[in-house]
Amino acid sequence: MRKILIVLAGLSVMLCSCAQKGTEFTVLQWNIWQEGTMVPGGYDAIVDEIERLRPDFVTFSEVRNYHGIRFCDRIVASLRERGLEYYSFYSYDSGLLSRHPITDSTTVFPENGDHGSIYRMVSEIGGREIAVYTAHLDYLNDAYYNVRGYDGSTWEKIPIPQTVLEVLQVNDASQRDDAIRDFIAAARKDIEAGRIVILGGDFNEPSHLDWIRETKDLYDHNGLIIPWTVPLMLDNAGFVDTYREQFPDVLSHPGFTFPADNPLIPVERLTWTPDADERDRIDYIFYYPYPGLELLDAAVFGPRGSICNSQRVTEATEDPFIEPLGVWPTDHKGVLVRFLLQ
Repeated sequence: MRKILIVLAGLSVMLCSCAQKGTEFTVLQWNIWQEGTMVPGGYDAIVDEIERLRPDFVTFSEVRNYHGIRFCDRIVASLRERGLEYYSFYSYDSGLLSRHPITDSTTVFPENGDHGSIYRMVSEIGGREIAVYTAHLDYLNDAYYNVRGYDGSTWEKIPIPQTVLEVLQVNDASQRDDAIRDFIAAARKDIEAGRIVILGGDFNEPSHLDWIRETKDLYDHNGLIIPWTVPLMLDNAGFVDTYREQFPDVLSHPGFTFPADNPLIPVERLTWTPDADERDRIDYIFYYPYPGLELLDAAVFGPRGSICNSQRVTEATEDPFIEPLGVWPTDHKGVLVRFLLQ
Protein backbone atom coordinates (compact mmCIF):
# COMPACT_ATOMS: atom_id res chain seq x y z
CA MET A 1 0.00 0.00 0.00
CA ARG A 2 2.87 2.39 0.83
CA LYS A 3 4.40 1.79 -2.60
CA ILE A 4 1.09 2.63 -4.27
CA LEU A 5 0.86 5.90 -2.38
CA ILE A 6 4.45 6.79 -3.24
CA VAL A 7 3.82 6.23 -6.96
CA LEU A 8 0.63 8.29 -6.94
CA ALA A 9 2.21 11.01 -4.83
CA GLY A 10 5.16 11.16 -7.21
CA LEU A 11 2.88 11.58 -10.18
CA SER A 12 0.94 14.31 -8.37
CA VAL A 13 4.06 16.26 -7.38
CA MET A 14 5.47 16.05 -10.89
CA LEU A 15 2.24 17.26 -12.44
CA CYS A 16 1.23 19.98 -9.97
CA SER A 17 3.57 22.51 -11.57
CA CYS A 18 1.78 21.95 -14.88
CA ALA A 19 -1.76 22.03 -13.54
CA GLN A 20 -1.92 25.83 -13.22
CA LYS A 21 -0.96 26.32 -16.89
CA GLY A 22 -3.85 24.41 -18.37
CA THR A 23 -6.34 21.62 -17.89
CA GLU A 24 -5.04 18.23 -16.82
CA PHE A 25 -7.04 15.09 -17.56
CA THR A 26 -6.59 11.33 -17.41
CA VAL A 27 -7.69 8.42 -19.56
CA LEU A 28 -7.87 4.82 -18.35
CA GLN A 29 -8.00 1.79 -20.63
CA TRP A 30 -9.23 -1.27 -18.75
CA ASN A 31 -10.29 -4.73 -19.83
CA ILE A 32 -12.54 -5.70 -16.91
CA TRP A 33 -12.86 -9.43 -17.78
CA GLN A 34 -16.58 -9.90 -18.25
CA GLU A 35 -17.50 -6.99 -15.96
CA GLY A 36 -15.43 -8.42 -13.12
CA THR A 37 -17.61 -11.54 -12.88
CA MET A 38 -14.68 -13.94 -13.27
CA VAL A 39 -13.12 -12.91 -9.94
CA PRO A 40 -14.81 -12.99 -6.51
CA GLY A 41 -15.56 -9.38 -5.58
CA GLY A 42 -14.54 -8.27 -9.06
CA TYR A 43 -17.30 -5.75 -9.75
CA ASP A 44 -16.84 -4.00 -6.40
CA ALA A 45 -13.10 -3.85 -7.09
CA ILE A 46 -13.80 -2.06 -10.40
CA VAL A 47 -15.83 0.55 -8.53
CA ASP A 48 -13.18 0.85 -5.80
CA GLU A 49 -10.40 1.50 -8.30
CA ILE A 50 -12.35 4.07 -10.29
CA GLU A 51 -13.20 5.84 -7.04
CA ARG A 52 -9.49 5.89 -6.17
CA LEU A 53 -8.12 6.98 -9.54
CA ARG A 54 -11.06 9.19 -10.61
CA PRO A 55 -10.11 9.15 -14.30
CA ASP A 56 -11.77 11.69 -16.55
CA PHE A 57 -12.47 9.06 -19.19
CA VAL A 58 -12.51 5.26 -19.07
CA THR A 59 -12.44 2.97 -22.08
CA PHE A 60 -13.75 -0.44 -21.00
CA SER A 61 -13.35 -3.81 -22.69
CA GLU A 62 -15.64 -6.82 -22.06
CA VAL A 63 -18.91 -5.10 -21.23
CA ARG A 64 -21.62 -7.80 -21.35
CA ASN A 65 -24.81 -6.41 -19.73
CA TYR A 66 -25.39 -9.65 -17.87
CA HIS A 67 -28.91 -10.64 -16.77
CA GLY A 68 -30.40 -7.78 -18.78
CA ILE A 69 -28.72 -5.18 -16.55
CA ARG A 70 -27.08 -2.36 -18.49
CA PHE A 71 -23.51 -2.07 -17.28
CA CYS A 72 -23.45 1.65 -18.16
CA ASP A 73 -26.32 2.33 -15.75
CA ARG A 74 -24.99 0.03 -13.06
CA ILE A 75 -21.49 1.53 -12.94
CA VAL A 76 -22.82 5.11 -12.99
CA ALA A 77 -25.20 4.31 -10.11
CA SER A 78 -22.46 2.58 -8.09
CA LEU A 79 -20.15 5.55 -8.46
CA ARG A 80 -22.94 7.98 -7.57
CA GLU A 81 -23.36 6.07 -4.30
CA ARG A 82 -19.70 6.95 -3.64
CA GLY A 83 -20.39 10.63 -4.34
CA LEU A 84 -18.93 10.61 -7.87
CA GLU A 85 -20.83 11.87 -10.89
CA TYR A 86 -20.06 10.00 -14.10
CA TYR A 87 -21.83 9.69 -17.43
CA SER A 88 -22.16 6.78 -19.85
CA PHE A 89 -24.45 5.32 -22.50
CA TYR A 90 -25.58 1.89 -23.63
CA SER A 91 -22.99 -0.26 -25.38
CA TYR A 92 -22.04 -3.90 -25.66
CA ASP A 93 -18.57 -5.47 -25.67
CA SER A 94 -16.73 -2.19 -25.13
CA GLY A 95 -17.87 0.81 -23.13
CA LEU A 96 -17.19 4.40 -22.15
CA LEU A 97 -17.34 6.33 -18.89
CA SER A 98 -16.88 10.08 -18.55
CA ARG A 99 -16.68 12.55 -15.67
CA HIS A 100 -17.89 15.19 -18.11
CA PRO A 101 -21.35 15.39 -19.71
CA ILE A 102 -21.64 13.47 -22.98
CA THR A 103 -23.04 15.50 -25.87
CA ASP A 104 -22.98 12.78 -28.54
CA SER A 105 -22.46 9.02 -28.81
CA THR A 106 -22.21 6.73 -31.81
CA THR A 107 -21.49 3.13 -32.72
CA VAL A 108 -18.48 3.03 -35.05
CA PHE A 109 -17.98 -0.73 -35.42
CA PRO A 110 -20.94 -2.73 -34.05
CA GLU A 111 -20.33 -6.01 -32.25
CA ASN A 112 -21.37 -8.97 -34.40
CA GLY A 113 -20.48 -12.55 -33.57
CA ASP A 114 -17.93 -11.50 -30.93
CA HIS A 115 -15.60 -9.96 -33.52
CA GLY A 116 -15.05 -6.76 -31.60
CA SER A 117 -16.61 -3.31 -31.34
CA ILE A 118 -15.82 0.41 -31.34
CA TYR A 119 -17.92 3.20 -29.79
CA ARG A 120 -17.44 6.95 -29.71
CA MET A 121 -18.53 9.75 -27.38
CA VAL A 122 -18.10 13.51 -27.51
CA SER A 123 -17.59 15.63 -24.43
CA GLU A 124 -15.73 18.81 -23.47
CA ILE A 125 -12.47 19.32 -21.62
CA GLY A 126 -10.79 22.66 -20.97
CA GLY A 127 -13.26 24.43 -23.23
CA ARG A 128 -12.45 22.15 -26.18
CA GLU A 129 -14.48 19.30 -27.63
CA ILE A 130 -13.01 15.84 -27.22
CA ALA A 131 -13.99 12.64 -29.01
CA VAL A 132 -13.11 9.53 -27.01
CA TYR A 133 -13.29 6.14 -28.71
CA THR A 134 -13.27 2.72 -27.06
CA ALA A 135 -12.23 -0.43 -28.91
CA HIS A 136 -12.31 -4.09 -28.03
CA LEU A 137 -11.01 -5.77 -31.17
CA ASP A 138 -11.56 -9.26 -32.59
CA TYR A 139 -9.95 -11.95 -30.41
CA LEU A 140 -9.80 -14.54 -33.21
CA ASN A 141 -6.90 -15.12 -35.62
CA ASP A 142 -4.64 -13.86 -32.85
CA ALA A 143 -1.44 -14.49 -34.76
CA TYR A 144 0.91 -13.59 -31.93
CA TYR A 145 -0.14 -16.93 -30.47
CA ASN A 146 0.79 -18.65 -33.73
CA VAL A 147 4.33 -17.31 -33.35
CA ARG A 148 4.44 -19.08 -29.98
CA GLY A 149 3.28 -22.41 -31.36
CA TYR A 150 -0.45 -22.14 -30.67
CA ASP A 151 -3.29 -21.58 -33.12
CA GLY A 152 -4.67 -18.06 -32.59
CA SER A 153 -8.29 -19.20 -32.89
CA THR A 154 -8.33 -22.66 -31.29
CA TRP A 155 -5.24 -22.35 -29.05
CA GLU A 156 -4.20 -25.87 -29.98
CA LYS A 157 -0.49 -26.52 -30.50
CA ILE A 158 0.82 -25.98 -34.04
CA PRO A 159 4.21 -25.73 -35.76
CA ILE A 160 5.83 -22.32 -35.28
CA PRO A 161 5.55 -20.24 -38.48
CA GLN A 162 8.84 -19.53 -40.23
CA THR A 163 8.05 -16.27 -42.05
CA VAL A 164 6.44 -12.93 -41.29
CA LEU A 165 4.14 -13.44 -44.29
CA GLU A 166 2.66 -16.57 -42.70
CA VAL A 167 1.97 -14.67 -39.49
CA LEU A 168 0.37 -11.65 -41.15
CA GLN A 169 -1.86 -13.81 -43.36
CA VAL A 170 -3.39 -15.25 -40.20
CA ASN A 171 -3.47 -11.90 -38.44
CA ASP A 172 -5.25 -10.11 -41.26
CA ALA A 173 -7.95 -12.76 -41.48
CA SER A 174 -9.33 -11.16 -38.30
CA GLN A 175 -11.71 -8.19 -38.27
CA ARG A 176 -9.32 -6.03 -36.25
CA ASP A 177 -8.09 -4.14 -39.30
CA ASP A 178 -11.68 -3.65 -40.55
CA ALA A 179 -12.64 -2.08 -37.23
CA ILE A 180 -9.65 0.26 -37.23
CA ARG A 181 -10.37 1.38 -40.79
CA ASP A 182 -13.82 2.43 -39.59
CA PHE A 183 -12.25 4.20 -36.62
CA ILE A 184 -9.78 6.13 -38.78
CA ALA A 185 -12.60 7.25 -41.10
CA ALA A 186 -14.72 8.45 -38.17
CA ALA A 187 -11.77 10.06 -36.40
CA ARG A 188 -10.85 12.08 -39.50
CA LYS A 189 -14.24 13.81 -39.27
CA ASP A 190 -13.62 14.66 -35.62
CA ILE A 191 -10.15 15.95 -36.44
CA GLU A 192 -11.56 18.10 -39.25
CA ALA A 193 -14.15 19.44 -36.79
CA GLY A 194 -11.33 20.57 -34.48
CA ARG A 195 -11.86 17.96 -31.76
CA ILE A 196 -9.24 16.24 -29.64
CA VAL A 197 -9.30 12.52 -30.51
CA ILE A 198 -8.40 9.74 -28.06
CA LEU A 199 -8.64 5.98 -28.64
CA GLY A 200 -8.32 3.37 -25.89
CA GLY A 201 -8.75 -0.33 -26.22
CA ASP A 202 -7.79 -3.97 -25.89
CA PHE A 203 -6.60 -4.60 -29.44
CA ASN A 204 -5.80 -8.32 -29.07
CA GLU A 205 -2.73 -7.51 -31.18
CA PRO A 206 0.83 -6.47 -30.29
CA SER A 207 2.67 -3.44 -31.65
CA HIS A 208 5.22 -3.14 -34.44
CA LEU A 209 7.08 -0.88 -32.00
CA ASP A 210 7.58 -3.81 -29.63
CA TRP A 211 8.40 -6.68 -32.02
CA ILE A 212 11.70 -5.27 -33.21
CA ARG A 213 15.29 -6.48 -33.68
CA GLU A 214 16.05 -6.01 -29.98
CA THR A 215 13.20 -8.31 -28.93
CA LYS A 216 13.21 -10.92 -31.71
CA ASP A 217 14.82 -13.51 -29.42
CA LEU A 218 12.85 -12.57 -26.30
CA TYR A 219 9.38 -13.52 -25.02
CA ASP A 220 9.11 -16.43 -27.49
CA HIS A 221 9.09 -14.13 -30.52
CA ASN A 222 11.11 -16.94 -32.12
CA GLY A 223 13.37 -14.67 -34.16
CA LEU A 224 10.59 -12.75 -35.91
CA ILE A 225 10.36 -8.98 -36.40
CA ILE A 226 6.71 -8.28 -37.21
CA PRO A 227 4.97 -5.10 -38.46
CA TRP A 228 1.71 -5.81 -36.66
CA THR A 229 -1.16 -4.48 -38.75
CA VAL A 230 -3.44 -2.44 -36.48
CA PRO A 231 -0.92 -0.35 -34.50
CA LEU A 232 0.95 0.27 -37.77
CA MET A 233 -2.27 1.48 -39.44
CA LEU A 234 -2.74 3.95 -36.59
CA ASP A 235 0.88 5.03 -36.77
CA ASN A 236 0.58 5.63 -40.52
CA ALA A 237 -2.61 7.67 -39.92
CA GLY A 238 -0.73 9.98 -37.52
CA PHE A 239 -1.91 8.59 -34.18
CA VAL A 240 0.50 8.41 -31.24
CA ASP A 241 0.89 5.33 -29.02
CA THR A 242 1.06 7.04 -25.61
CA TYR A 243 2.94 4.36 -23.70
CA ARG A 244 5.63 3.88 -26.31
CA GLU A 245 5.88 7.65 -26.82
CA GLN A 246 6.51 8.07 -23.10
CA PHE A 247 8.79 5.04 -22.82
CA PRO A 248 10.50 4.35 -26.17
CA ASP A 249 12.92 1.77 -24.73
CA VAL A 250 11.09 -1.51 -25.22
CA LEU A 251 13.68 -3.44 -23.23
CA SER A 252 13.46 -1.40 -20.03
CA HIS A 253 9.73 -0.66 -20.44
CA PRO A 254 8.00 -3.55 -22.24
CA GLY A 255 4.67 -2.45 -20.73
CA PHE A 256 3.11 -5.92 -20.77
CA THR A 257 -0.65 -5.82 -20.20
CA PHE A 258 -1.48 -9.50 -20.72
CA PRO A 259 -1.61 -11.99 -19.14
CA ALA A 260 -1.75 -10.41 -15.70
CA ASP A 261 -1.27 -12.57 -12.66
CA ASN A 262 -4.31 -12.77 -10.44
CA PRO A 263 -3.77 -14.60 -7.13
CA LEU A 264 -7.48 -15.43 -6.84
CA ILE A 265 -7.48 -17.38 -10.11
CA PRO A 266 -5.67 -20.66 -10.92
CA VAL A 267 -2.80 -20.22 -13.37
CA GLU A 268 -4.38 -22.54 -15.94
CA ARG A 269 -7.27 -20.07 -16.29
CA LEU A 270 -4.90 -17.16 -16.86
CA THR A 271 -2.81 -18.56 -19.72
CA TRP A 272 -3.69 -19.43 -23.32
CA THR A 273 -0.23 -20.89 -24.07
CA PRO A 274 0.76 -23.14 -21.17
CA ASP A 275 4.20 -23.96 -22.60
CA ALA A 276 5.14 -20.51 -23.91
CA ASP A 277 5.87 -16.95 -22.84
CA GLU A 278 2.85 -15.04 -24.16
CA ARG A 279 3.49 -11.73 -22.38
CA ASP A 280 2.64 -8.80 -24.63
CA ARG A 281 1.39 -5.23 -24.68
CA ILE A 282 -2.07 -5.41 -26.26
CA ASP A 283 -3.94 -2.67 -24.34
CA TYR A 284 -3.36 0.85 -25.62
CA ILE A 285 -4.27 4.52 -25.49
CA PHE A 286 -3.64 6.49 -28.70
CA TYR A 287 -4.16 10.19 -29.40
CA TYR A 288 -3.97 12.44 -32.42
CA PRO A 289 -1.61 15.43 -32.04
CA TYR A 290 -3.56 18.55 -31.16
CA PRO A 291 -2.36 22.12 -30.57
CA GLY A 292 -1.65 22.60 -26.86
CA LEU A 293 -2.17 18.90 -25.99
CA GLU A 294 0.78 17.39 -24.16
CA LEU A 295 1.30 13.83 -22.97
CA LEU A 296 2.50 14.12 -19.37
CA ASP A 297 2.78 10.57 -18.12
CA ALA A 298 1.72 6.98 -18.59
CA ALA A 299 1.66 3.98 -16.29
CA VAL A 300 0.67 0.34 -16.23
CA PHE A 301 -2.35 -0.04 -13.97
CA GLY A 302 -2.39 -3.42 -12.26
CA PRO A 303 -0.22 -5.97 -10.49
CA ARG A 304 3.48 -6.39 -11.20
CA GLY A 305 2.82 -10.08 -11.60
CA SER A 306 2.43 -11.76 -14.99
CA ILE A 307 2.04 -15.32 -16.25
CA CYS A 308 4.96 -16.82 -18.18
CA ASN A 309 5.23 -20.48 -19.15
CA SER A 310 2.45 -21.29 -16.69
CA GLN A 311 4.37 -19.67 -13.85
CA ARG A 312 3.53 -16.61 -11.78
CA VAL A 313 6.38 -14.14 -12.28
CA THR A 314 7.04 -10.64 -10.94
CA GLU A 315 8.16 -8.12 -13.54
CA ALA A 316 11.56 -6.59 -12.78
CA THR A 317 11.26 -3.96 -15.51
CA GLU A 318 11.39 -0.19 -15.15
CA ASP A 319 7.73 0.16 -16.09
CA PRO A 320 5.83 2.42 -13.66
CA PHE A 321 3.03 0.49 -11.99
CA ILE A 322 -0.05 1.71 -10.20
CA GLU A 323 -0.75 -1.42 -8.20
CA PRO A 324 -4.27 -2.42 -7.11
CA LEU A 325 -5.76 -1.61 -3.73
CA GLY A 326 -6.75 -5.20 -3.07
CA VAL A 327 -8.76 -7.53 -5.29
CA TRP A 328 -7.64 -7.35 -8.92
CA PRO A 329 -10.78 -7.98 -11.01
CA THR A 330 -9.26 -9.07 -14.30
CA ASP A 331 -6.63 -11.02 -16.25
CA HIS A 332 -5.38 -7.86 -18.01
CA LYS A 333 -3.44 -4.86 -16.80
CA GLY A 334 -4.75 -1.45 -17.70
CA VAL A 335 -3.07 1.72 -18.93
CA LEU A 336 -3.50 5.11 -17.25
CA VAL A 337 -2.40 8.18 -19.19
CA ARG A 338 -2.27 11.81 -18.11
CA PHE A 339 -2.54 14.75 -20.49
CA LEU A 340 -2.21 18.52 -20.20
CA LEU A 341 -4.31 20.76 -22.43
CA GLN A 342 -3.11 24.37 -22.63
